[in-house]
Amino acid sequence: MRSQVPFSRKPRGKTVQQHKAEKLAEKPAEGDNECEKKDVSETAGSSETRFTIPQNENFVNTAVVDELATRIENWIKAGYPVHLIGPTGCGKTGLALYVAKKIGRPVIWINGDEAITTKDPVGGYFQVKKETLVDNFVHNVSKKTDIISPEWVDNPLTTACRNGYTLIYNEFSRTRPVANNVFLSIFEEGILELPAKNGQGRYVKVNPEFRAILTSNSVEYSGVHRPQDALLDRIISIHLDYYDFETEVSIVCKQTGIREEDARRIVAVVRKIREKMDLAGKPGTRACIMVGRLLKTLENEKEVPLEQLLMDVIAAKVSSYQDLVKKQKIVKDAMAEIEKIA
Repeated sequence: MRSQVPFSRKPRGKTVQQHKAEKLAEKPAEGDNECEKKDVSETAGSSETRFTIPQNENFVNTAVVDELATRIENWIKAGYPVHLIGPTGCGKTGLALYVAKKIGRPVIWINGDEAITTKDPVGGYFQVKKETLVDNFVHNVSKKTDIISPEWVDNPLTTACRNGYTLIYNEFSRTRPVANNVFLSIFEEGILELPAKNGQGRYVKVNPEFRAILTSNSVEYSGVHRPQDALLDRIISIHLDYYDFETEVSIVCKQTGIREEDARRIVAVVRKIREKMDLAGKPGTRACIMVGRLLKTLENEKEVPLEQLLMDVIAAKVSSYQDLVKKQKIVKDAMAEIEKIA
């Protein structure tokens, strides 16, 4: 960041030091300098609003869901982070958001992936502040001083630990285990270490209000790492499965606005498809919602090709034409079985 603060001639009755102090205390003029501050801040990720997330207003709370939420909340009240593990599309993230909302603290978000390092959740010296001071006190003599100082910027984990926010670490197991070592001292000793810092500021005492909810896909999915045993020993892991039929129907109805009879048909077919596929390929509740939303869009059409809609969603994750044909057959067979029952 470049800030030019020109010095005028020294007013009578003031020392050079007083003159400089007054100029340095002045606010920078409006214009380019403010724009640069804003750009650097947004790029560095120093604004908490970049980490906060909206609440899920369409969350469905059935007896089954409420039982799970209470179980998670009880462990969190006891001071333990909770790790939700389950197949994709089973509602882990929605459940985490719901529990976080019940806790009543601001929510901070991290989305895990292979490229994350410790610096990404913790923070670092992302900014370099450059000030150019020009002193023209003596006529025809110019003195120029460049001051370059890096500034520390907190990233989401440090922000949550300092302020006692609730952290949701989505796709936790997609991050390499070494990048998550920073959580060991947080969960056990209540201390966050900032590796890039030296001296007294290297350690942050974790706010007692800090809470953490982690979500991960089951180990059968590609790109999933198994967290280290030392970390697993400090958290409560709760394994989830797809919700029961009635809960899924309620979720689809609320998320899409379609008729209950249509939601029941979609959910029935998707659940039948799950029986015929391995875990990593099973369609989740999200697939039902995707089909339901398009069905809602086409509600004024005379005929809606539900089978084709299901194929577009279910057969999307394929690596070969043979795999596509196989999944298309699974969809056709599931549709035929459900229609026969109906």
